[in-house]
Amino acid sequence: MVAEANVESHGMGYGDGTLAKRNDYALAHLQRNQRNVQRGFNHPSIIVWSLGNEAGYGPNFEAAYDWIKAEDTSRMVQYEQARINGKTDIYCPMYAGYDNIVRYATNPENTKPLIQCEYAHAMGNSEGGFKEYWELYRKYDKLQGGFIWDFVDQSIRRTGKNGAMIYAYGGDFNRYDGSDTNFCDNGLVSPDRVPNPHMYEVGYYYQNIWTDTDKLDRGKLVVFNEYFFRDLSAYRLKWEVLHNGVVVRSGCVENLNVDPRTTAEVPVETGKTDSPGEWLLNVKYELKNREGVLPAGHIVAKQQFSLKPYDFAKIEFENTSVGSSSHSTHSTPSTPVIRDNDEAFIIVEGENFRVDIDRRTGMISRYCVNGMELLKEKAAITPNFWRAPTDNDFGANLQLKYAAWKNPAITVKRESGSVRSEVVNGTAAVSVALNIADFADMTLKYEINNQGAVKVTESMKANPEKKVSNMFRFGMQIVMPESFDKVVFYGRGPVENYSDRKSATDLGLYSQSVDEQFYPYIRPQENGTKSDLRWWSVLNSAGNGIKFTSEAAFSASALHYTMESLDEGISKQNGHSQEIEKADLTNVLVDKLQMGLGCVTSWGALPLDEYMLPFKDYEFVFLMTPVKNYIDVK
Repeated sequence: MVAEANVESHGMGYGDGTLAKRNDYALAHLQRNQRNVQRGFNHPSIIVWSLGNEAGYGPNFEAAYDWIKAEDTSRMVQYEQARINGKTDIYCPMYAGYDNIVRYATNPENTKPLIQCEYAHAMGNSEGGFKEYWELYRKYDKLQGGFIWDFVDQSIRRTGKNGAMIYAYGGDFNRYDGSDTNFCDNGLVSPDRVPNPHMYEVGYYYQNIWTDTDKLDRGKLVVFNEYFFRDLSAYRLKWEVLHNGVVVRSGCVENLNVDPRTTAEVPVETGKTDSPGEWLLNVKYELKNREGVLPAGHIVAKQQFSLKPYDFAKIEFENTSVGSSSHSTHSTPSTPVIRDNDEAFIIVEGENFRVDIDRRTGMISRYCVNGMELLKEKAAITPNFWRAPTDNDFGANLQLKYAAWKNPAITVKRESGSVRSEVVNGTAAVSVALNIADFADMTLKYEINNQGAVKVTESMKANPEKKVSNMFRFGMQIVMPESFDKVVFYGRGPVENYSDRKSATDLGLYSQSVDEQFYPYIRPQENGTKSDLRWWSVLNSAGNGIKFTSEAAFSASALHYTMESLDEGISKQNGHSQEIEKADLTNVLVDKLQMGLGCVTSWGALPLDEYMLPFKDYEFVFLMTPVKNYIDVK
């Protein structure tokens, strides 16, 4: 714990105007630090004194430092504005990025430990890139972590529209108070102490037991005890082997003899994993007995390992006799029929399905299988590049910078042959050439077999002569009826996860309601995405619906909310998730890629480059397979 004196005067400036340099404030600086130390001197949890926060630097703080060092020789003293060479025992910057802390760690002239006094701003849907921070903290001894801003969202309960309970923030009380909107809501937990989804990522990297599988072929797990002062005798190790997401073997090591800061080999017998399919190993460490508020069985650390990766095979598309109607007289699989004589639509029909492609838009506007409409009336399957901006997106002004991708004009090219249809190897193929505004070309290709399965190829070719911003995502939006209220998937879960925030979530089989996908961040924004999907199904209560697969890991979400209802536009509008009314639909977003969330700051910093989607060519291939009477999650 760092005990900080109540000195914060940044409103007066950091340069020559700082109160730290004024003689008439010398006593105030000194007395506040004296009282801080004298009040907390006998609290053993305090290991560092802080001279203050955001208040410039000058002789008043230097005098306070000298007094504390004379009064208490046992503790370190820090102050952020003292930087590297001022009177501080710790270099404690605010919101230093990855490159900055690496430069500090690799400079031999820097001898003080670096502990960020604020970093990883946890505002809204955030903490993307937390993994990369902690990889550096563990790599360099000089880097010793930091203090996440903040622990808790600092809103208060209030009755909002239609009697809904909301968490109120700046601007909710009247029109006149100075307001920084929801900037008080940057916590790991909600005001009621419910963990926000990003807290799980923080907890994962804070764990103190780590496992390595380098010697698994010799029947051993390598366990590193990162604790400084306790061995692992209070914990048991549990492991399970999964085949295609299903647990097939498990075991337990009751006694762990691993001293602090040491590594030990632990014998396990996980069995063979050479048969086809994906093989995973889950390892977790749990308390044997209750410790304080932690119950017996509480998991203190976990990891997942890939023993044999998932095979994302190329989608081989053909007709099949499986699922044909019982009265079919075909001895071989039937062939879908293309009705190309309608002025407005290309209609593809089979024994039990119908797919309408709108000639005017190039989009699928009807998808009916076994008499069930899989698209909401007047809806369509459309390309999508947008997300409801997160707080970090707003902080970087991306709601304006990326505006070209919000509702770009997507039009069918006027030249002859822009819309083509034919039967190829017994399957229907429809191809539509499109323009995206004036900066890109797109081709949508639909291949449809005799069971109503649709292979979608979404290809975009960027115009290299145009300067266009990055995009939020590259994928498709499928608006289904509200009755499709269940998701069953093989991917990362159970909580939401994103390209740069997914380490805490495990690959596995999950069955959840669409209601469970929505997380009510205090201000409405993008939420509910699941990543690294092998397959994703959206079903109704009878087990009917659509299963999505692709040729590579993809991401998806399903919400009873429109994207527009979660998007506050070009500026924040004091929205609250609890006031957003559900829509009578299930909005399914299926993405090849989605931009990361970022965490460095909420006022301009972007995610790392590897989690961005620059303006370039993309192609996304996915398969929509009708599902009938799905029962077993396995």
